[in-house]
Amino acid sequence: MIAKLVVSLVVGFALVVSAEVIPPVRLEVDASAAPKNLLHSHLYLPVNPGPLTLFYPKWIPGEHSPSGPVNNMTGLKFFANGQVLPWQRDPEDLFAFRLTIPPGISELEVVFDFLASAGGGEYSSGNSSSAHLLDLNWNQLLLYPTNGASLQTPFAARLQLPAGWQFATALPLQGTNGATVSFAPVSLESLIDSPVICGQYFRSFDLNPGARPPYSLAVVADAAADLEVTPEDRTNCLRLTREAAALFGAHHFPAYHFLVTVSDHVDHFGLEHHASSDDRFAHDFWTSEAVRRLGAEVLPHELVHSWNGKYRRPAGLATPDYQQPMHDELLWVYEGLTEYYGKVLATRCGLQTNEDFYGEIAYEAALQDHRFGREWRSLADVSVAGSLLYEAPGVGNNRRRSIDFYSEGDLIWLEVDTLIRQRTHGKKSLDDFCRRFHGGQNSTPQVVPYTAAEVYRTLNEVATNDWAAFFQQRVYSITPRAPLGGITNGGWHLVYTNELPEYLKAREEQHKYTDATYSLGFALSEDGGVGEVLPGTPADQAGLYQGLKLIAVNGHKWTAAILRAALKTAVTNQAPLELLTLNDDFYQTYQVNYHDGERYPVLVQDPDHENWLDAIIAPKARGK
Repeated sequence: MIAKLVVSLVVGFALVVSAEVIPPVRLEVDASAAPKNLLHSHLYLPVNPGPLTLFYPKWIPGEHSPSGPVNNMTGLKFFANGQVLPWQRDPEDLFAFRLTIPPGISELEVVFDFLASAGGGEYSSGNSSSAHLLDLNWNQLLLYPTNGASLQTPFAARLQLPAGWQFATALPLQGTNGATVSFAPVSLESLIDSPVICGQYFRSFDLNPGARPPYSLAVVADAAADLEVTPEDRTNCLRLTREAAALFGAHHFPAYHFLVTVSDHVDHFGLEHHASSDDRFAHDFWTSEAVRRLGAEVLPHELVHSWNGKYRRPAGLATPDYQQPMHDELLWVYEGLTEYYGKVLATRCGLQTNEDFYGEIAYEAALQDHRFGREWRSLADVSVAGSLLYEAPGVGNNRRRSIDFYSEGDLIWLEVDTLIRQRTHGKKSLDDFCRRFHGGQNSTPQVVPYTAAEVYRTLNEVATNDWAAFFQQRVYSITPRAPLGGITNGGWHLVYTNELPEYLKAREEQHKYTDATYSLGFALSEDGGVGEVLPGTPADQAGLYQGLKLIAVNGHKWTAAILRAALKTAVTNQAPLELLTLNDDFYQTYQVNYHDGERYPVLVQDPDHENWLDAIIAPKARGK
């Protein structure tokens, strides 16, 4: 039996320190200029005389890449007893700042500004503020020393808000004084793990009054009308927490906070934390059912990460500070399993419908089954190179592969789930693995690292199988076709229909594109821009390529309706489609020989097979 390494993070979100009393770093953030996209940071660090190197956090947990937005730090100055100290950036580590502390100095002052919506990065490095709200991530606003126990360095944070703004966070509150909020001292790891959302338009809902652990939903927006969360959606969020409890059987946080921003002026994504999420959606997320159903799986995805990613974490991601490179090989577990349960729990709790679930699985299966990059690289290599692929441009995704450990990981874990159900005749499922692997006993936030071998061993405790060989074939080997075993084992088939399904219609309307990927071989942006052309498709054979702009179809000005009508007509009319395009200042016509009509991926049920997919997405929690 191999002992688990347990790294204590916090106890009840109170600071964990050794017997030696460590004076905390004081961090004062003035966000009063947040409507102007500017934050002021002021740190007071205990120091000793001599050389000192301070670091700006580089590898941000959950972002799987060196995404710390150091370029958005401006006006950096160091002071000792009111005197400015000279400093130098390390020529090799551009996130490191070197200076010398004079004799007799025990406290160093550091001041700098942060450009909150300068953009230029992914996830929390992107736009994070507007005239009415702010998503504050503490890693953007501090420097820290590396000392062998950097994550446990105590920090006492204080935040000044714009007048009239309200806030929500998982950080323990110490007190308020007008617009200034003081937080209880916590470790650096806890601080960075606890973002703050704040804004002029704010609402908070207690999802389960009096229950333990408590769950809350806080929303900030650019307009009061966008805060209207319907009673049905609040009930579904409560059901989500109950479905998660039924899945894992234990929790590893004192309370959990859904922190939700709805705005068209911040980047849209979800980011996980132990006791909260940082979920950012379009302004009409709560007020448009179609928008909410397409994006709602982000809420359960980030909630699941509290167990899978924060509590149980791949050993290569459990680094001792924020400068050490993270090893992303097991992202097919970290993100793939979470992607799977994001969909499953969204359906079990009612945030999405069964039809949404089937539509998403069909969409992902078709996408991965047509990845040309599968011919040369494995999913394991995609995972290892995750820090590169997060930053890669959209051009070339099909040949390069993208962050496929999400959607292909989803398909792989669906297959694992159906195999367990088949082998145990429905007595066990992947839920049993999650309860064993991620559950345990209730606790405060902590990190329990794992390896792939432990994943295989625990799966084998649930259902006997050569799981190492299973994942070797699907993750570590080059596989030209997508893993569709979960769909077929589950009693369904991936097929292509000539009618645009409701799920894909909703995707097109929200993301403003026209999908001809599985007919002609490309998708079109709202203005007719040709996306990546799949190799070997009719469009590729005709010579089309990404970057062209479609002007006309068979002599008619292009619209989605005109293109789809032409595809239908071409089934009986053997003449090739005539596509007029513009590239820079040059027009060119392409003759595309295609006659099979529209093609869209859908799942159809096999009436002669056990329907495991319906069993997977059926609610498991008791109560309403």
